[in-house]
Amino acid sequence: MFDWIIAFQSLLILFLMALLTWIVSLVKRDVSIVDSIWSLFFLAAMWVYYAHPSANGPRSTLALVLIGMWSFRLCAYLTWRNWGQPEDRRYQAIRRTNEPHFTFKSLAIIFLFQAVLAWLISLPILPVLKSSQALGLLDILGIALFLFGLVFESLADWQMSHFKAHTDSKNLIMDQGLWRYTRHPNYFGEFCVWWGFYFLALSADASPWVLFAPLLMSFLLIKLSGVPLLEKDLIERRPAYREYQKRTNCFFPGLPK
Repeated sequence: MFDWIIAFQSLLILFLMALLTWIVSLVKRDVSIVDSIWSLFFLAAMWVYYAHPSANGPRSTLALVLIGMWSFRLCAYLTWRNWGQPEDRRYQAIRRTNEPHFTFKSLAIIFLFQAVLAWLISLPILPVLKSSQALGLLDILGIALFLFGLVFESLADWQMSHFKAHTDSKNLIMDQGLWRYTRHPNYFGEFCVWWGFYFLALSADASPWVLFAPLLMSFLLIKLSGVPLLEKDLIERRPAYREYQKRTNCFFPGLPK
């Protein structure tokens, strides 16, 4: 049976992290720092689950390693990418549309909102850690898909960083490497990470409720805060992006048209 007491304890920890990050954002006048904290929400939730006195199962060490690698890599990359930069354009737009008093509104609509989303998506981590079910074929499939997604998004981020460092990226479109086959390889990698973890959760707890977590992450990436916001911004700033859209798949990789 799912232990909601442990789950709500993790939610309180995530709320505390969100509050502290919001206070830092007031000093910096930059809510973009929430991007660096996003993956740490999952890591914090996992440690709350892991540290609970109830016994951990055969997947516990595996989950610690997988989520730890994903969390630290994404946090480090986004912190490095945003260091010394002004507030991200996406958040500047949110700031403009929520004035006056965005300073206080941001606690709810940016920080606590993301904490709740991370908490919901992280809930399947609990059965993965605590289940006594033996490892099976679904676990192997999940590990393979998780690692594929982690490598895929890491390579995509490296290729984009190299492109920005060695070209006049303000006027050009990145359409090489993985970006030749999908306009959002980093988001596709993230998609694979969470569907891979879903297979671990399904193997640990066959209850269909765990399906909501990867579905929610997929919706965020493809329909809400990932692809749509970025595409809108790029179309407005770079006219050549429309030609790139015509010849390159949006999300799932495929050969250029």
